[in-house]
Amino acid sequence: MKRKILLLALAVTGVFSLYENPAVAQPKQAAAKAAPGEKFPADPDVKIGKLANGLTYYIRRNTEPRNRAVLYMALKAGSLMETDAQQGLAHFTEHMAFNGTKDFPKNELINYLQKAGVKFGADLNAYTGFDQTVYQLPIPTDSAALFKNGFKILANWAGHISMENTDIDEERGIIVEEERQRGKNAQSRMQKEALPVILYGSRYAERIPIGKLDIIQNFKHEEIKNFYKDWYRPNLQAVIAVGDFDVAQVETLIKENFSTLKNPANAKPHQNYDLPDNKEPIVKNITDKEFPYNVALLTIRHRSKPTNTTADLKSGMIITMVNSMLGARIQELKQKGTAPFVEGQASYGPWQGGMIEGLNAMTVVAVTKDASEISKGLAGVMAEAERMAQFGFNQSELEVVKKNMEAGNEKAYKEKDKIASATFVQAYLKNFMSGSPIISPDVRYNLAKKYLAEITLDDVNKAAKKMMAEENVTVLVQAPEKDKDKLPTSAQLLENIRNAGKGLTAYVDNTVKKPLLEKKPTAGKVVKTEKIEGIGVTKLTLSNGVQVYLKPTDFKNDQIMFSSFREGGTSLIDDKDYMATNYAGNIPGDGIGEFENTQLRKILAGTTASASSYIADLYEGFSGGASPKDIEMALQLVYSYATNPRKDPVAFKKNMEDFKVYLQNADDAPDNVYGDTITSVLTSNSLRDRKPTLAELDQINLDRSLDFYKSRFADASGQTFVFVGNFDVAQITPLLETYLGGLPSTNSGSKYVDRGIRPLTGNVTRIVKKGIEDKAQVKLFFYGNYDFAPATNLQLSALSDILEFKVLERLREKESGVYSPNVGIGYEKLPYANYSLTISFSCASANVDKLVNATLDEIEKIKKEGATAVDVEKFKAESKRAMEVSLRENNFWLNYLTGKLKTNEDPLSILKQNERLEKVTPDSVKEAANKYLSNANYFKAVLVPEK
Repeated sequence: MKRKILLLALAVTGVFSLYENPAVAQPKQAAAKAAPGEKFPADPDVKIGKLANGLTYYIRRNTEPRNRAVLYMALKAGSLMETDAQQGLAHFTEHMAFNGTKDFPKNELINYLQKAGVKFGADLNAYTGFDQTVYQLPIPTDSAALFKNGFKILANWAGHISMENTDIDEERGIIVEEERQRGKNAQSRMQKEALPVILYGSRYAERIPIGKLDIIQNFKHEEIKNFYKDWYRPNLQAVIAVGDFDVAQVETLIKENFSTLKNPANAKPHQNYDLPDNKEPIVKNITDKEFPYNVALLTIRHRSKPTNTTADLKSGMIITMVNSMLGARIQELKQKGTAPFVEGQASYGPWQGGMIEGLNAMTVVAVTKDASEISKGLAGVMAEAERMAQFGFNQSELEVVKKNMEAGNEKAYKEKDKIASATFVQAYLKNFMSGSPIISPDVRYNLAKKYLAEITLDDVNKAAKKMMAEENVTVLVQAPEKDKDKLPTSAQLLENIRNAGKGLTAYVDNTVKKPLLEKKPTAGKVVKTEKIEGIGVTKLTLSNGVQVYLKPTDFKNDQIMFSSFREGGTSLIDDKDYMATNYAGNIPGDGIGEFENTQLRKILAGTTASASSYIADLYEGFSGGASPKDIEMALQLVYSYATNPRKDPVAFKKNMEDFKVYLQNADDAPDNVYGDTITSVLTSNSLRDRKPTLAELDQINLDRSLDFYKSRFADASGQTFVFVGNFDVAQITPLLETYLGGLPSTNSGSKYVDRGIRPLTGNVTRIVKKGIEDKAQVKLFFYGNYDFAPATNLQLSALSDILEFKVLERLREKESGVYSPNVGIGYEKLPYANYSLTISFSCASANVDKLVNATLDEIEKIKKEGATAVDVEKFKAESKRAMEVSLRENNFWLNYLTGKLKTNEDPLSILKQNERLEKVTPDSVKEAANKYLSNANYFKAVLVPEK
């Protein structure tokens, strides 16, 4: 739970997020040519069909990941279809799908899939939106029976959910707890005030998917059964299947399982709903006692046409260009320290993330220091959007973004045979729901290449101007309640916004003509080469003491990833100097040498290279990646961050001011106070982990931080690099000798210092009283020292996963007291071997003691009786299936090898994973529970409302 002085980065993506909005992806297809305005050619690699009952299906064979398929059952119906008495029942129906069907009574469905290695929540899941309900089932294909049953499961969801009265009643409390867990906070309360404003006059405002709690708790059983009969019908449904299978077999399975489904005799009409225009601007100030920020969000909403033709793809590319260039200008303004806002964003795209088809918007967001600066801050971001509309962009800006898009286009095309099945599924889902075209990689690649050459500066500037056409203006302000009197009036806000475009001058681009490195470093040499047989790794030792581990793979065609570490980090700073030097970890975020970040982005234009340095608790090092063709540039970045860090007093001043903005209201949010309390117990209130005070921020010194940064990278001896991806060892070695072997080295040696940060021991309880909603959060920690070993760690993981099965069954299914409890295990070897098992959930305040006792009761059962054979079977199956996928991922190998090397463990350990897994038994879990859940060190942290 380490906390450092970081930039204040607020991810403001919209007023609310009601359901996941999957991104459109691109499937594979043979090369084809298309002219502007033409419809996209059909994709021969996806089989699209329709049964006699109207059900649509999409089938595609794809081998990434191997022996896996992703199956979806999608429905064109959601909360918009509910009657007044059914509000919330579309979502409730989705829950009931997992509570029993014709062929899988009660919880048999979840148990069956878990025993096959399908994890509930992570794999098996569903979601409900305004106009859609989607069920997702990633499933192995190397078991014929399991794969065949996957389609039976989809068909059961589509037309055979049991809807037993007792099951309905038991689920009511779970949905109430879902609303409590996801809502009952400042953001939720503000959302409830905002929705009637932004959705004014539409059915959307009256049909929020979670529904109304009084209806959920009291509706008659027939209401939900009627909803299911009315709307779960084949002519509104689609089956999507993508994976490593035979297409003809899958089509047969779909026909066998879904052809018998029938539409109701007197089907209710399926309607589409719209959002009416607002002629006059709508302004709304919303405050909350627990909201810690001052945020203004403006949207200019426009009508848009469906994306159906190749010309629409060109228009979409122009929008991407505009967003990129406008975003770069805003970032540059922030870097210069002259921005009248803490954080600013402006972009054009689907309104509210595509919530309602046919609506686009220019969205402008400003986060300010306090409420009195909201008008000025929002006008500051608006000024950049207006400057774009009035004067357009420069050719030099367009060239940078074109280079980047060309690089991305090339990279995507090279990976066209490695596209994950889930990506295709999302494209087909979007096609079914809204008619979005299915575009093959070849068509997309060729058209993008053509349009990148054709699009002119005039095309871009005309589009940018249209984006600012004033229509359907809405302004929402969110702020702490205590600052309510400082907020601008609607008239003041609108006046500042309308004046934002006055007196502007054209943007002057700060072009960069210098290379990142003036000359290459003096190369070192490989002095030793070793092979680690069994996992395909080569170890190089360079003449300056740097060690490099190389694992070539074919998992991706155009990806190389790397990371490094060296012992030391901030552990080498004495406590008395810690605060003064605590900006050292932010140094790489300010740029390199004479190049600030905006200039650095221009230098890197057209490449896929990325890299940076870091300073953590016990280590410092580098991380990054690139396409094979750009790996040299990534290595140049590594060399530059090590040898030429940037001192930027302007960026430093702004970052400190931004963090003060965060600190001044941070304790208004209950979650922050709760988190700080937990950290203080788990670190014995170490100054290295706790949040600094405003006074302590003034102790941070840029020069001292920079000096410490330089000292940590002045000696590369001891740096250990790991590279994973598509490269040839012989070809990459000269680059490694030049840029890694050329790093400065004094062979001074470096070891981290154990600063003795430990959690409080014994039984510890902390009750935090903060907040105004009836919502409690509970975290139970069991922790201590232990003998770190792969076999022990696996037993701990088994204990954690199996305990989660039991806690879920008890607290959610039996008690109906929680929505999604979580059990997690953490263990580390350095600076001392320790483990921590955490159980967490949210619930009603009155139920805390009951649910904590129920949780402890489940622990005692495992201690006395051990795990059930079924639960051990589930754990083994899920572990094996997860490992099968992980072994084909570059990111897994990068993290695995780095972790083993840090702790000086045998990297061949992974070859014995299945052997260790077989030693997990009901008795071994019992032994682990008695040993590691002994209550010797037990910490209960509870957050409850103040009243």
